[in-house]
Amino acid sequence: MARFTPHTDDDIREMLEAVGVEALDDLFDDVAPKFEGSLDLPPVSSEYEALKDVAELAGRNVTGLPIFLGAGAYDRITPSAVSSITSRGEFLTSYTPYQPEISQGHLQAIFEFQSVISELTGLEVSNASVYDGSNAVAESALMTARLTKRDPKVAVSAGLNARYREVIETYGVEVVELPFDGTTDYSGVPDDVSGVFVQSPNYFGAVEDVGAASEAAHAVGALAVAVCDPIALAVLEAPGKLGADIAVGETQPLGMPLVFGGPYAGYMATHQKNVRQLPGRIAGETVDQDGRLAYVLTLRAREQDIRRARANSNICTNQALTALAATVYAALLGPEGLREVAGLSVSKAHYLAEKLGEAGFALRYPDAPFLWEFAVELPDAKKANEALLEAGIVGGLDLGDGAMLVAVTEKRTREELDAFVEVVADAV
Repeated sequence: MARFTPHTDDDIREMLEAVGVEALDDLFDDVAPKFEGSLDLPPVSSEYEALKDVAELAGRNVTGLPIFLGAGAYDRITPSAVSSITSRGEFLTSYTPYQPEISQGHLQAIFEFQSVISELTGLEVSNASVYDGSNAVAESALMTARLTKRDPKVAVSAGLNARYREVIETYGVEVVELPFDGTTDYSGVPDDVSGVFVQSPNYFGAVEDVGAASEAAHAVGALAVAVCDPIALAVLEAPGKLGADIAVGETQPLGMPLVFGGPYAGYMATHQKNVRQLPGRIAGETVDQDGRLAYVLTLRAREQDIRRARANSNICTNQALTALAATVYAALLGPEGLREVAGLSVSKAHYLAEKLGEAGFALRYPDAPFLWEFAVELPDAKKANEALLEAGIVGGLDLGDGAMLVAVTEKRTREELDAFVEVVADAV
């Protein structure tokens, strides 16, 4: 069967003349392969031989080690029910279900995700998730500019995750850094910013004053954006009740394993009055013509898909599968379960910090309250991590300036915590 194409030879010739080239191949001159040598490839393998080689390579991966590495993604317990539900065929997609007539269950799951986020953040509306936490932070920076009708310029605490800041800058947003030394100093917020960003707990694990950030933002006519760990919101006051206009963050802690860095899902929540400027999808609850409960995609302008230059955002899907994982996790644990996860993490982290202190290692920010992550001063963090890995432990993040960022979750046992201190003390 011949391949169908709607363009005639005359059409193609006319288009080529319009762009100033003679042949279709000329369109690809700028991306022509630069490699002109030969590749040293192994002999062709059969399917069985190839799979055997892959299995051998995969066998070199080390699994099951206690992990003290955090900095935005955390080694938490994922109940088996999460993967059992998310692996069902009707849910196996990352895409938004566009046909409500055949997607009621999926749309309801997205709606429930939004409800969980709204309850945790204390804000009336949430979107159906975005790609990840850094994407949510960057999109909220543009959102503040649209809402304030100012140029995209934001003030961010130096305690904001450095990766998040990098993504903000790739969006063409000007960033003004506010100093952090245990607490963030908001006295230098410029009067022309569209948003003021605070992360709590921040990159260094410190619990920040979201209320102070909100006051500083509103004093200059800007919006306050709180970047929050959803597990932390089970024990900290909701940002919406502390004056934040927008809350964003990463939902990986809600039932998603580390899986080599993704895929994860970012959340965004705001007040009802700002809903028209909320990027991405929103699932709504309504009734059909017979009065039965129904779920649909709502408040989404066609520009999002067909006139991209006029769209609020160019996000082209939501992370439906990972958002579902977060929803299942939150539903399984409930409010008490989330608080228990947070409480266990806090108590174990403070135990480790105390033991490290007894071994002669001081916290970088001793007066800053923290939950389950903290920066500890080490004379040689690299050497400590090498010793930990040799002992079968994944250490914390080497900050590169004489300190290690250590994360402790509900997974860690007393034996693992004591072993961490012993290995570090012996190594450095």
